[in-house]
Amino acid sequence: MTTDTLTSHTAIDAPGDAHHLPLGLRLRPLACRACGEQSEPSASAICANCLGPLEPIYAPDRRLPTREEIGARPANLWRYAEWLPFEGEPVYSRETGFTPLIDAPRLARKLGIARVWLKNDGVNFPSLSFKDRVVASAINAAHALGLDTIGCASTGNLANAVAAQAARAGLDAWIFIPEELEVGKIIGTSIYGSNLVRVRGTYDDVNRLCAQIADRFGWGIVNVNLRAYYGEGSKTMAWEIAEQLGWRFPDAVIAPMAGGSLVTRLAKGFREVVAAGFSRDAEPRICGAQASGCSPIVNALEQNATRIEPVIPNTIARSIAIGNPADGALAVHTIRTSGGWAAGVDDRAIIEGIRLLAETSGIFTETAGGATVAAARELAATGRLRADDEVVLCITGNGLKTVEAVQPVLPESPVVLPRLREVVALVNATAPN
Repeated sequence: MTTDTLTSHTAIDAPGDAHHLPLGLRLRPLACRACGEQSEPSASAICANCLGPLEPIYAPDRRLPTREEIGARPANLWRYAEWLPFEGEPVYSRETGFTPLIDAPRLARKLGIARVWLKNDGVNFPSLSFKDRVVASAINAAHALGLDTIGCASTGNLANAVAAQAARAGLDAWIFIPEELEVGKIIGTSIYGSNLVRVRGTYDDVNRLCAQIADRFGWGIVNVNLRAYYGEGSKTMAWEIAEQLGWRFPDAVIAPMAGGSLVTRLAKGFREVVAAGFSRDAEPRICGAQASGCSPIVNALEQNATRIEPVIPNTIARSIAIGNPADGALAVHTIRTSGGWAAGVDDRAIIEGIRLLAETSGIFTETAGGATVAAARELAATGRLRADDEVVLCITGNGLKTVEAVQPVLPESPVVLPRLREVVALVNATAPN
């Protein structure tokens, strides 16, 4: 099958009915994480028995590849297909993933730790964020379920990813965002011709609305009724980190937290690498980053709580401004059991983190990445990261999406006539005394 072939979609009587699924790509069945109840593949993320979250079931006797076989496959997230919730070849978004892992020695020295690598999903295909991974999984789930319309509730990056991948696949897309988002993220969704709707309210208001929309129209809302399949795309970041380090693990991994899913799926990915026999290292400590203006997961961790108390977001880091995170409690459990920790950082520290990353590594990240760098600095200062640690920072989005965050603090560039003497004067003015 050719890459991202435009296919026709036949309407079905009941989306998710296993007896009406298209031939070819098939979804793995589901099981409830809470009660264990199993069910056929469907556009549902909630257990009918206990309302717990559903996750794909992977047959323990399935044939698994060797490390050498994985290494010979194309450089995308589908090289780990046996650990993704499908049987058969993916139809859409086959180029997504396998982003660079970049050594950042200057940043490591600034943080006072032994080594830092940057997992740069700010160059992910096609929309420059780690959300391309989860949408690659969700859009193929929608295809397998016979759905021809997808959508999402989003704080920006997911909106970009759904719009871009739906356009490429020829699917209709309905995307719902809070009214006040960065211009770059609004334009980065609108350009693809999707149905973009701005909602007066917070992300949590948008998410509740999308749950109703999924029920009313039967659409594949990727982070609502397709969430069981969508979330599995995130763990490919862990698989790539392990492979790019020669099938070994860093001491710690730090990622931004919005809904909390990324840190939980990173831990799941590393567990799978160990279970496959590809690494004998101790699994990394999982650490999280939030803006202090929206840090319900950090709050629960610091208060030794098991439940998440929702908050009202108040931060420039809109991409992680989710006051009632769906996977918050599991994120807290994941961080604690891994021996990791998390930090909430204020907006000023986030801006400083963006600049520090750019000035030491040549990578321009958005506010979520700024929070990750700032959290790394905080965790190092408080001893949660040790001087001999080797750490991976997950840079989840491109800085061109949130230029408003740093524009006010950047120096104004001088303007000169096209005369050498004017440049000489500038150089002399900046020379050290």
